[in-house]
Amino acid sequence: MKGIILAAGKGTRLYPITLPICKPLLPVYDKPMIYYPLSVLMQAGIRDILVIVPPDDVQPFQDLLGDGSQLGIRIEYKEQKVQRGIADAFLIGADFIGDDSVCLALGDNIFYGPVFNRKLKTAAKLDNGKGATIFGYYVPDPRAFGVVEFDQDGKAISIEEKPKHPKSNYIVPGLYFYDNRVVDIARQVKPSVRGELEITSVNNAYLERGELNVVTLGDEYSWFDAGTADSLYDAAGEIRKAQRSGKMIGCIEEVALKKRWITIDNLLEQAKSLEKTQYGQYLFGIAAEQEDAE
Repeated sequence: MKGIILAAGKGTRLYPITLPICKPLLPVYDKPMIYYPLSVLMQAGIRDILVIVPPDDVQPFQDLLGDGSQLGIRIEYKEQKVQRGIADAFLIGADFIGDDSVCLALGDNIFYGPVFNRKLKTAAKLDNGKGATIFGYYVPDPRAFGVVEFDQDGKAISIEEKPKHPKSNYIVPGLYFYDNRVVDIARQVKPSVRGELEITSVNNAYLERGELNVVTLGDEYSWFDAGTADSLYDAAGEIRKAQRSGKMIGCIEEVALKKRWITIDNLLEQAKSLEKTQYGQYLFGIAAEQEDAE
């Protein structure tokens, strides 16, 4: 399975903060926002990743993440020349996806929770490699999102984009797993009234085929769409609070080490450049724990 991070939003809801910098490069507590979706893809076992960025913004992302080799993964970059919606990611990334299945993560969405990695691994398998898997997350006011309607047996029966009168409080957050047919499905999607290729149209295409699996996330999981000043502030506060237990969220080097994609020596090399920071000290700590365990 390939992975795509759509990090091409203009971040207009965050102006003037995002006038000089792309939104996914903003800090969320102690690390750049893009670390969170990148760590999610890595937890799902995905090592081949495309980052889609705004025009002329490849360099800052390359400066941050490079080609991914320091994490034992491979990262490519492409620009989204014109804002055409989330489903446009599959058209931009068609050659990158090739014959593989794909997971799309939005660059401003943050997920964390106990054993979330297990849910990710299961989702990545799809249904014997076919169909699609998305998540459902309860929010008090779902009107700004794609909303899932369930029948009495808990099966998804409809998804509506930004409804005025939502049929449930479960929204579809920005993490989607699809088989290879998603590229052809995206090519057939017509722009909505907003002029965008809606991801809801893609999800409904799988739903109509009876091949859409919606996994609901309970209260033990947290999700943030860090696209406004308030949600960015709330996300940073929650990350800080959660990390007081000593476990860091969105630590891409730790995920790479646990996956055995890098060695302890690789980790320590990266930790040295960050030794004056809390993040760097955490890397030294997990390296020491790993050495003790061995």
